[in-house]
Amino acid sequence: MQPIVQPFFDPVTGTVTYVVSQSGHQECAVIDPVLDYDPKAGRTSTANADKVIEFIRQRGLRVQWILETHAHADHLSAAHYLRGELGGRIAIGEHIRTVQGVFKKLFNLEPEFRLDGSQFDHLFGEDETFSIGSLTARALYVPGHTPADTAYQIGDAVFVGDTLFMPDVGTARCDFPGGNAHTLFGSIRKLLDLPDNTRLFMCHDYPPEGRNPEWETTVLAQRTHNIHVHDGVTEEQFVSMREARDSTLAMPVLILPSVQVNIRAGEFPPAEENGIRYLKIPLNAL
Repeated sequence: MQPIVQPFFDPVTGTVTYVVSQSGHQECAVIDPVLDYDPKAGRTSTANADKVIEFIRQRGLRVQWILETHAHADHLSAAHYLRGELGGRIAIGEHIRTVQGVFKKLFNLEPEFRLDGSQFDHLFGEDETFSIGSLTARALYVPGHTPADTAYQIGDAVFVGDTLFMPDVGTARCDFPGGNAHTLFGSIRKLLDLPDNTRLFMCHDYPPEGRNPEWETTVLAQRTHNIHVHDGVTEEQFVSMREARDSTLAMPVLILPSVQVNIRAGEFPPAEENGIRYLKIPLNAL
């Protein structure tokens, strides 16, 4: 099966949102939708998500799933907004519970915030299969960037989340809470053991100077050309490179606001007694 994949690239966060469907069928899935956020004003907007909504409505598609690969640290999720506009079920890997536990403590969230993942409509187990219309899909557990990353294999396409980037960019960082370079190496090799012609769709692209954004590649291209993890790179070499590189990276601009929203499936924190919703900024904690 070769699903139809429509990308939407957000140049502000470098994120790619996907609408996945099949010719002749109405059902579709949306993967990693972006909610616009102005960190200077603390204001959200829906320009990116509205482009996705317009595309889906114009083509008469019906959203069956809104899939998150993980609790992103670089953008706020539009999953809650999309579900309100288009329906569908918001889903993520079951290990989101671990991430919720870490960040409830960091942000000292309200006592009512649940650590069971029930903010999402469905939690996928490892290798769980599901359907998008007549398409067969599988949730692949690929931790390392965070302890809860999930990739989605849909026909001949895999949406890799934050594991791999385009071959000339390399791989995802592992220095967030619960991240582990050894674990990421194993997850990447799991993906690269798939057939060579498997299409791989990136969650992000941060193109080097002189190249336009790209987001689709293949297993063979990654095994041959990925600058961090091509065939022949050992686990020890990868871990040494990844840990050294991560030690030089600044925190993502939106990590503090985005994680608070994304562990809630894209819903904002509850309003306080004055009717305003707030995001917390813990000082000297990261």
